[in-house]
Amino acid sequence: MKNKQFYSTVEVGKLLGISRIAVFKRIKSGKIKAKKVGRNYVIDRANIENPLIDTLNERTKSEIDKAIKKTIKEYGETLKMLAHED
Repeated sequence: MKNKQFYSTVEVGKLLGISRIAVFKRIKSGKIKAKKVGRNYVIDRANIENPLIDTLNERTKSEIDKAIKKTIKEYGETLKMLAHED
């Protein structure tokens, strides 16, 4: 799927870890540039990689939050001591 020039809304949703409806909302708001072909939209690969590369999906955000909480739980006191070193 990564070698394609154009993607469907379903494929973009899978790539970004969001629903097809969320892709439509981003198209409507202008966050994703897409072309209408018949009743469907196609999204150029360049419009996915550049403006959306920094967008985290909810699953990724959740994984990051869990990792941060685990780190603080296990190394909290050490991190505090390192913060106060000059």
